[in-house]
Amino acid sequence: MPQVIIHAHIDFADQATRDEAIRLCAPVQWKTRTEEPGCLEYCFAADPCVPTRVTVHELWEDHASLHAHFAHHYYDQMRQIFGPLKPTGSWNRMYEIGRDSSVYAPGGKIREKFFEDA
Repeated sequence: MPQVIIHAHIDFADQATRDEAIRLCAPVQWKTRTEEPGCLEYCFAADPCVPTRVTVHELWEDHASLHAHFAHHYYDQMRQIFGPLKPTGSWNRMYEIGRDSSVYAPGGKIREKFFEDA
């Protein structure tokens, strides 16, 4: 089964609202990471280049884990946190991981080929 990456961003009217969103959702992020089966990464963080933006990075073990997340009460809690803060926009994409590799070779050099058959 392929792993699934979610990459997204959520925009807010101003930096103070964005910062409040990050503050409020941090405990739910931690619970999602540590308690939801199949959650490998779950990070909603302040974008350092766009002061009104939250950048989202999620990594799920498989499709079933992601589907279970959408039915989980922590997902509902995140929606309840963000809703009243009135996001002004969002963008999201989902990717399946067919294979993965370390970026760096032993010794810290960047790999010449990222995958052996490349």
